Amino acid sequence: MLTHDGKSKFRLWPEATRTYERTGILILIAASILIGISSAVWGIYPGVLVIGLWVIPGVYSIVAYPRFGITVLLLMAYMLFMIIRLGINFPWGTTLDGIQLLLILGFFAHQKTAPDWSVFRGPIATWVGIWVIYNLLQFGNPTAESRMSWLYTVRTTASVTLMYYIFMYHIRTVSFIRFLVKMWLVLAFIGAAYAFKQEYFGFSAAEQAWLNSDPLIADLLFINGHWRKYSIFSDPVSFSYNMVVSSLLCLGVLKAARQSWKKIVLLCLMGFYLFTMLFSGTRGAYVLIPAGFALFAILNLNRTILILSIIGAVFFIGLIFVPTSNTTLYRFQSAFKPSNDDSFNLRSYNQKRIQPFIQSHPFGGGLGATGVWGQRFAPHSFLANFPPDSGYVRVAVELGWVGLFIFCMLMYTILKTGINNYYNIKNPELKAYCLAMTLIVYALNVGNYPQEALVQFPTSIFFYVAVALINCTYLLDQKEQEAVGQGLSKTV
Repeated sequence: MLTHDGKSKFRLWPEATRTYERTGILILIAASILIGISSAVWGIYPGVLVIGLWVIPGVYSIVAYPRFGITVLLLMAYMLFMIIRLGINFPWGTTLDGIQLLLILGFFAHQKTAPDWSVFRGPIATWVGIWVIYNLLQFGNPTAESRMSWLYTVRTTASVTLMYYIFMYHIRTVSFIRFLVKMWLVLAFIGAAYAFKQEYFGFSAAEQAWLNSDPLIADLLFINGHWRKYSIFSDPVSFSYNMVVSSLLCLGVLKAARQSWKKIVLLCLMGFYLFTMLFSGTRGAYVLIPAGFALFAILNLNRTILILSIIGAVFFIGLIFVPTSNTTLYRFQSAFKPSNDDSFNLRSYNQKRIQPFIQSHPFGGGLGATGVWGQRFAPHSFLANFPPDSGYVRVAVELGWVGLFIFCMLMYTILKTGINNYYNIKNPELKAYCLAMTLIVYALNVGNYPQEALVQFPTSIFFYVAVALINCTYLLDQKEQEAVGQGLSKTV
């Protein structure tokens, strides 16, 4: 329904907007099914044609109905590598960049009808802004070997980080938060189920051909006579980290679940995520489990939690030291015995030898100096062949100790805000969502030391969804408390 606002402009009622967005999401699901069926029956070209027909209305819908656009972004980020492995030759990474750009344009367009610049205020917003600006200023880093490395890398640092402001502006209702949480759990279930299929029913012919295409792939993924599973994700690390944070999401939401069937479903999902995570063979992910559960116990310490924590700790310690010939369990145990691990010792050596460079380069060697982009655009540079093997080490090497300080302050501010908001929120449901997101942020920060946890889709996008929800839940609770307070004052 359209109504005139008295200023020669038209706007949609919120109820109508929600209706159109729900319709859009249903259409998106129908379109996805149509594309999948057409591609399976007639090949990829009908699917590409259907996608082409949706470009113009899709662009309009993302800008005009941002919650629909956020849904598309999250779905695309989660399914990106599965789509790529279908063999559809298309710049999907650039497509995700385009969706983010459309959401940013939509943000400024919506400011005309519903101006609200409060998303740029607050401790988290301030440090997010400082982090983005610092990454942009790295273009002028005098020690950088290549500006092209900066261009390709800034997409996964500054542009993705800007999504925090977009999420903060558009996530304004409890119903939308519920929808995002449910979608997250469903997507994680799809990822877990596909890993289960890979483990017990084998890889597809295309997947097996890819695994055999390069000896380096086998060196990374074939361990002790067993293939590490990666599900629908880019690699086993991304898969395992997503399973861990999804299990922590279940743990947080479980605190507010009242019906028994919901508790059972959440517990089953949590167990399934953690079970399939073991197929990845990612030792860094194994450490995140006790880390996340420990924070949960600290934030909710009571007699029952204390007893369960002691029982869980005893079981966990027994699992680490029990003799076994199972390769999966043995690799799990090795994660807690790093001194006996050659790869851990090599990483420690690399971190030690790069320390003089970090100390003498306060602004680092330039964004994108290490890894794929460094090898592509500056193959003969010192950093191009340095394996950071850690999100924190990479920040320190590329952005210097100044950049590392900014990054650590950002993460500290997020966690501090999450913990404070958790204790201040009164609404049990919003409190549970805030707890879940705080656990996720904490676990990913722990996981960012042994691996690069925040640079790959879908984690890079979902991380800032979690950060935004830490604040969104608090703001919604404050509005609810204000409404209750006003109601009480009127009755008096």
